[in-house]
Amino acid sequence: MTGASRAGHHRMPAVGLPRLLWVPAALAFALIALPVLGLAVEADWPRMPELLLSASALGALRLSLLTAAISTALCIVLGGPLAVVLARGQVRGLRLLRSVVLLPLVLPPVVGGLALLYLLGRTGLVGRALDLAFGITIPFTAAAVVLAQTFVALPFLVVSLEGALRTAGRRYEEVAATLGATPGYAFRRVTVPLVLPGLASGAVLAFARCLGEFGATIAFAGSLQGTTRTLPLLVYLERESDVDAAVALALLLVVVAVVVIAIARPRTVEGSR
Repeated sequence: MTGASRAGHHRMPAVGLPRLLWVPAALAFALIALPVLGLAVEADWPRMPELLLSASALGALRLSLLTAAISTALCIVLGGPLAVVLARGQVRGLRLLRSVVLLPLVLPPVVGGLALLYLLGRTGLVGRALDLAFGITIPFTAAAVVLAQTFVALPFLVVSLEGALRTAGRRYEEVAATLGATPGYAFRRVTVPLVLPGLASGAVLAFARCLGEFGATIAFAGSLQGTTRTLPLLVYLERESDVDAAVALALLLVVVAVVVIAIARPRTVEGSR
């Protein structure tokens, strides 16, 4: 018997999944997919082009995409270093710091919006000083939308990147240090390339979360057409006056979110396995 045939003869069988897993898995999938299917069934498809190409819909979509992109960039710039500190820091109090960073994951978004309002509003701790010293007012502006989205989406990037850093370990950086690399050089040339898939995955999650943000935005930024009225806010408002428009806009939001995840997610998560 040749080596190849022996290898084929002793090949390990594929491990299947327990049958009991399929029932709850199917129920979980149905819980996510069927409500979206319900939207598609109830949609007024003949009016769909008219509803989606209205000035208010296009303006809200444009604002949503723009603010989500800016907020995601802020998440990367601010959340990247924070994830590194949480994963590699050797200072006391990191557990408490991590708990604070994860607060937006468990707080209702509207609570986050109120917290931002009482911090940066005209009578807030920081907002009062900004208004008196520089005449800067943040609430109910496009900047407020960006801050609200960043507040709720930042933990998604931090958690993803921190997990990638812990998985990568420190052995490659230690080897680089033995070869004379400075911490900064090792971080740029060794650590960053290793965790790029995790960073990209976190950025995708953050962008999707920014795109669907509602509670913190309406509490801190309001709903001013052309200024702070993002697509989720427009869906909420149209629900009261034109249900068909609300359903059409909701489907648009679903499609945009699915496209974003479908384009970026396989390249970052599945490709890094």
